Amino acid sequence: MPLLLDQADLPALALGAAVLGSGGGGSTHVGQIMAQRSTSWPVTVHDVAELDPTTPCIAVGYVGSTLLLEERLPGHAPFDEAIAAAQRWLGSPARAVCTLEAAGLNGLTALHLAGSHQVVDADCMGRGLPDLDQLSLLIDDVPGLVVCAPTGSGGVALLDGARPADVERVVRTAIESNGGWAGLVIAGFTVADLVQHAIHGSTRRALSVGRVLTLGADLDASALASSVGGTLLGVGRVMDVRQEPDRPDVISTDVRTSAGDVLRLVSRSEHIAALLNGKVMANSPTLVVTLDAATRAPLQVHECTMARDLIILTLPAPQWWSQEPRRAAVARPAHWGLDGLSA
Repeated sequence: MPLLLDQADLPALALGAAVLGSGGGGSTHVGQIMAQRSTSWPVTVHDVAELDPTTPCIAVGYVGSTLLLEERLPGHAPFDEAIAAAQRWLGSPARAVCTLEAAGLNGLTALHLAGSHQVVDADCMGRGLPDLDQLSLLIDDVPGLVVCAPTGSGGVALLDGARPADVERVVRTAIESNGGWAGLVIAGFTVADLVQHAIHGSTRRALSVGRVLTLGADLDASALASSVGGTLLGVGRVMDVRQEPDRPDVISTDVRTSAGDVLRLVSRSEHIAALLNGKVMANSPTLVVTLDAATRAPLQVHECTMARDLIILTLPAPQWWSQEPRRAAVARPAHWGLDGLSA
């Protein structure tokens, strides 16, 4: 059955998407504004099985610095140039859209195109992850993919059939040329490809998590974690935050829990592992989620600051990641050369 979203659902959807960001994904504030002004409400979000499998589809998302995106806001049609380039290359328009990642800012991105495309409840990560070669369509090497990213002043970089690592390298260059962020479009696939090569139901999951957080303000931390399908790791105060000297891209955050334990978060732009008294309790693609202990607001990595009180919990990764070992391997800490963080 399709999911019918009204504007009143946006705050809960944004809250849930922030949780699925696992400490990353950027603020959902801009995404809410864009969704409010660029779509015809209510919006119907279709399950993958509800649409004609031959329907051409695109995946869209903002990539690059989400902090810069909040300073240099998107225009009214941030994906139009990339969509037009993909259409010229492929010779036909896409009629359906899904999001690159159902997390943070991008958890709302497909809704921006609801006025012109059928929205599919599928995405390419099911959580927040930092790299483009971690997108499910690329991991599974779906044939015929076309990746388009603006380069500024009307230019668009287009990659046809590129290897995942090359997509990561070339698009990062395009992002830099475009001023620090870009509206990325992946085309050349159909709704049928999403059946096996994407994560399903992330919009429903985000909306459900957001509603629980909204209505569960009085729940204790353990009950709150359980109510969103997660496991509580601990409640405590941040006692130390540091960049690892030999890995400046890695942040370690030590939390002294109310039980006297030391809970360490290992993070890049997302939380990628949690250790309790030195024992690995969770690692990506499992989601490690940080909430403000007072407000229950989801916190990004840079918001887990000294002396802040946190609720830390885990959420299971979408099943797609565990269906084949090669998929999970792309999301494990070892993918970034971080050894010793296997659960």
